[in-house]
Amino acid sequence: MSDTGTIMRAPPGRVAPPVPHDHAAGATVAVGEPLIRLRGVTKTYGTGTASFQALRGIDLDVRAGEFVAVMGPSGSGKSTAMNILGCLDTPTAGQYQFRGVSVERLSRDQRARLRRRWFGFVFQGFNLLARTSAQENVELPLLYRGEKASVRHAMAQRALASVGLTGWEHHTPAELSGGQQQRVAIARAIVCEPAVLLADEPTGNLDSQRGLEIMELLRKLNEEHDITVLMVTHEPDMAAYARRVVRFVDGLVASDEVR
Repeated sequence: MSDTGTIMRAPPGRVAPPVPHDHAAGATVAVGEPLIRLRGVTKTYGTGTASFQALRGIDLDVRAGEFVAVMGPSGSGKSTAMNILGCLDTPTAGQYQFRGVSVERLSRDQRARLRRRWFGFVFQGFNLLARTSAQENVELPLLYRGEKASVRHAMAQRALASVGLTGWEHHTPAELSGGQQQRVAIARAIVCEPAVLLADEPTGNLDSQRGLEIMELLRKLNEEHDITVLMVTHEPDMAAYARRVVRFVDGLVASDEVR
């Protein structure tokens, strides 16, 4: 991100490619190809009579720049699907392609590199370090990536500015409102300049007004910064911000509506 609010792209070669062939940072998706493709994806937990099939064979395409709301009752498989999309879990069967790469064939280390390079995560709980300032919380992913201090500071300040928290950099979570804490969490999610932001009930711990502010922020990141957003939500008012709504029922995609 720059001082004018646009997203900066990492210099070529800074980040290791997610796979050991021609899929380096900065490569583009082939014209007409989806950013994300799931085909026949299943997920089973446990074995034998104790097993539970959370996903029962889902097909889903997501194109770069989309804002997709994923809805469904508890136990419908929507959060399981999001974990698979973010490389936090692996499918039992089926194919998951990201930018043309078959993710299910990658090693654990390769999936971790892909996750760090391309995905940002926002959860219902803000997951901030209580005794650490907003800026230091946002810098954490950059610290793990090995960036030097001056780079971390500059990138974190730009990320905080992009979510409207200039002047709040040195406040701890206890000194921030719930909405501000979620903005810090979003800044942390986008500081590494991801292509995809995965948000799981991002307004679940907020009152209605703060929730609407967070949704406006997600829409801005999608429309102005071209970040693909996939959001799990139970709330129709929040799903209304998305341009596409996918509904899960019993581990299957029950409907897929483009608005």
